[in-house]
Amino acid sequence: MHVIVGVFGLVVFLLLAYLPTRNVALLKKKAPYIAGMLAIQFVLGLIMLKTPVGKFVIDGLSAGFKHLLSYAHAGTAFVFGGLVDFKDENGGTPFFLNVLTPIILISALIGILQFVKVLPLIIKYLGLALSKITGMPKLESFNSVSSAIIGQSENFIAIKKILPTLSADRLYTLSASAMSTVSMSIVGSYMAMIQPKYVVAAIVLNLFGAFIVVSLLSPYEIEPEEDVFAAPEQKKQSFFEMLGEYILDGAKVALTVAAMLIGFVALMALVNGLFAALFGGTTFQDVLGYVFAPLAWLTGVPWSECTTVGSLMATKLVTNEFVAMLSFTEQNPGGPLVLSARGEAIIQTFLVSFANFSSIGIIAGAAKSLAPDQGDQIAKFGLKLLYGATLVSFISATVVGLIS
Repeated sequence: MHVIVGVFGLVVFLLLAYLPTRNVALLKKKAPYIAGMLAIQFVLGLIMLKTPVGKFVIDGLSAGFKHLLSYAHAGTAFVFGGLVDFKDENGGTPFFLNVLTPIILISALIGILQFVKVLPLIIKYLGLALSKITGMPKLESFNSVSSAIIGQSENFIAIKKILPTLSADRLYTLSASAMSTVSMSIVGSYMAMIQPKYVVAAIVLNLFGAFIVVSLLSPYEIEPEEDVFAAPEQKKQSFFEMLGEYILDGAKVALTVAAMLIGFVALMALVNGLFAALFGGTTFQDVLGYVFAPLAWLTGVPWSECTTVGSLMATKLVTNEFVAMLSFTEQNPGGPLVLSARGEAIIQTFLVSFANFSSIGIIAGAAKSLAPDQGDQIAKFGLKLLYGATLVSFISATVVGLIS
């Protein structure tokens, strides 16, 4: 039964992406690429989640990040001492020290890989291959890979010279890719909260999902002479100048996420308390759960779990993925949520992206600092951007639900 529901849901989400489309003639040209990307999503999903090869690769990545977290623990323990290993009466540990501070080490490693020119090569050749598969221009393809490695806002720096010349359609694609992916620097933090296999699956599926949604929602073509991409020149720095910069960048990300969590979790608690007082114990998240329950059902979640999963989906949308993950995991004061295996697979996949309201401001602000007019343009289509990126998450979650 869940297969029938999942297929129906996938059709619904694709139709929701198609409905705002104005260039139907061009969409017909994109149709073979869209069908191909959907097929690739299913093939890659099966390989990652259902084969020994996929398990081997994901287990290797998970083990690698676990080692990085343990090395990061050494640095954190040196500064904070016994606070790192403190546990409360429920067995909980300090979230900032154990989940967020490792971002600093991973950011430093990304800087080293950039410095020795390994990452630029990876981005170049993966982007080139992606361009052939998706039918998207080279810049958009390179950008999607780059966004998944160095982050949604930092990525605009790499294209700052040509950013002012981009059309609104191309700018939308770049922004949608940035909002649909996640930065490699925080992947370790995700893996400490949810199952690594769904983190990896979501990253890969969202990469193609963003192009599927953009091809349906806002198809466009560019002239061959415009389809060029020159790798950005790296700033001339010594090794230790670069290392210090990336370490500080990682610290800024960790502190930013911590500040967002403090604010959003506190506000959510406040709103939940007000709703509970006014509506006899019904919280704001309960209301959101009922609103999003039909959408959760379309992804293949069993109906008995739809309000719970819908609440997490809505929480991620109105706050961010970390707040929703905290509600899902053992960090939740009420204990971890109990869901079916398929429900867990779907919600964990859905949560891995930057598709939330705050990302509109982050992306628009990053672009505005480099090209003011383009930042204003992103702000204008902000809700459309969130709409598209959220559909990407729904499509990826539905694919995983069908496979599970």
